[in-house]
Amino acid sequence: MPKRCRRRFAGPAAMAVVLFSSFPVAAQSAPAPASAPLNSALDAPLFYQLLLGEMELREGQPGNAFEVILDAARRTRDEQLFRRAVDIALQSRAGDQALIASRAWLQAQPRSLDALRMQLQILSALNRTADAAEPLKSLLAMTPDAERASLIAAVPRFLQRATDKRQAAKLVESLLEPYKNSADLRVPVLVASGRAWAAADDGALALSLAREAHAIDAAAPGPVLLALDLMAKQPEAEQLVLSQLGRPNVEPAMRLAYARNLMAAQRLVDAVAQVERVTTESPDLAQPFLSLGALQLELRHPVAAETALQRYLQLAGTGSAPVPAATAEGGDTDDSDADTSSRQGVIQAWLMLAQAAEQRGDFKAAETWLGKIDDPKRALEVQTRRATLMARQGKLAEARETVRRAPEREPGDARAKLLAEAGVLRDVKQWGEAFEVLGSAAMRFPDDSDLLYEQAMVAEKMDRLDEMERLLRRVIELKPDSAQAHNALGYSLADRSQRLPEARVLIRRALELSPGDPFITDSLGWVEYRLGELAEATRLLRQAYAARPDVEIGAHLGEVLWAAGQVEEARRIWAESKGRDAANDVLRETLARLKVEL
Repeated sequence: MPKRCRRRFAGPAAMAVVLFSSFPVAAQSAPAPASAPLNSALDAPLFYQLLLGEMELREGQPGNAFEVILDAARRTRDEQLFRRAVDIALQSRAGDQALIASRAWLQAQPRSLDALRMQLQILSALNRTADAAEPLKSLLAMTPDAERASLIAAVPRFLQRATDKRQAAKLVESLLEPYKNSADLRVPVLVASGRAWAAADDGALALSLAREAHAIDAAAPGPVLLALDLMAKQPEAEQLVLSQLGRPNVEPAMRLAYARNLMAAQRLVDAVAQVERVTTESPDLAQPFLSLGALQLELRHPVAAETALQRYLQLAGTGSAPVPAATAEGGDTDDSDADTSSRQGVIQAWLMLAQAAEQRGDFKAAETWLGKIDDPKRALEVQTRRATLMARQGKLAEARETVRRAPEREPGDARAKLLAEAGVLRDVKQWGEAFEVLGSAAMRFPDDSDLLYEQAMVAEKMDRLDEMERLLRRVIELKPDSAQAHNALGYSLADRSQRLPEARVLIRRALELSPGDPFITDSLGWVEYRLGELAEATRLLRQAYAARPDVEIGAHLGEVLWAAGQVEEARRIWAESKGRDAANDVLRETLARLKVEL
């Protein structure tokens, strides 16, 4: 046979050998001598059938290949062949064929847990929730006792694609009913049911189930993790989390998960406290220092941010040496997920160190940190930061050209570049040019709610308030659950003392969509102040400032305290805010209007 033909057949033949490397040997009538060869069930007809199936697949005929391999699987009842038939169907996106193969597999091997799991995965992918009940019930019954708790925890995920979430939650409860009185399984059952009801938007019931599970076993992590997921829409779930965090020897992962929730709710001061505790109790963990650096940077504490980020780089094993970038397309990629994550963490630290240096006004140091990054995937991000540095040094035309020259590697990069250019212009208060860039972006990407929102914010700076309101109402129309848009429109009305009852309704709606957000709480406090509700305004603004001591929130709180006659506290709040950003427009306008010198 010519060499070319031998090379062509090597793949399928090798596949056949691999498929049957553990194929059961034929039964013997008597024990064979130790030296005697054992006969394999892979006879010549079966070998050539498998070879034919693999050849069909290589020739671009997956349907034929599937039929050939499935027929071989049915005849031999071999699980490896059934799995191969399923793989062929899935690779060719033939979900119905994959389901047929998994059912044939289960018919041939009724006690096969792998067959049941495969069938459930396929049913989930096909969104055939109703058909999942029986396989799930069988899998629960057949799973060994030691593994059943883990399976119960995973049950809601099998049904996560269900269109009717309430029906799916009821199905979960029905499937788990036989196990709810088991001492070892009671908590996992309650948590799984809670997750199913949370997916069905019944947060109150989900929280009730989490509390019940926590009362049974206060040390179990499942109820607390469920409460963490519920916090955004059920603020009272936080008490359950805090009760767990008050116990001794709390795992760092639990505290960090709570900190992430606090960060998402813009409660940065509380998040810092949690992350700092982790860095104190587990000083050799690198990741918490990266998170701490990001938080301090957001709070405009650049020196504290730099300290945390430098410690992260020490623990990550690099302080200044460049980290090799991910291989470009088409190259060899042998990096493990852990190596990739570590590399990206170092790059993120360098980006944040550049931002911290920029906050301190040290543009040379910022450029030095940016110069360490050599990763094509982060090119746009690096160029945007570099452009911001140029703009702040008066090199606006060069800054804009830097963004425009950034490569477009992904489909969304063109849009991202327009947003980045507008951001550079906003940073140096070139409102008119920023509005034009965003307007051209909105024409290229019509009904993009993010672009419309950014354009509205620039319109406000230009005092084009009618245009701002039109754009924000369009965002709300496109995205009714946009807390940002509701808050921005309500705040703009309150700030101008216009249609205050309507402003209050808009802001309260924003707070419903994003409970506890300090910026929205600030807006509500501001509208209450404009309505003459001084005590309520003070309460809300204190709450907002405690969670997020932002300069503008500080400016508002100081003004309300000033109006209430609490002059010394007002001055203290303003002084703190000025120390963070003396150039802030809202703070400067407030102090000038009230004729206050600090």
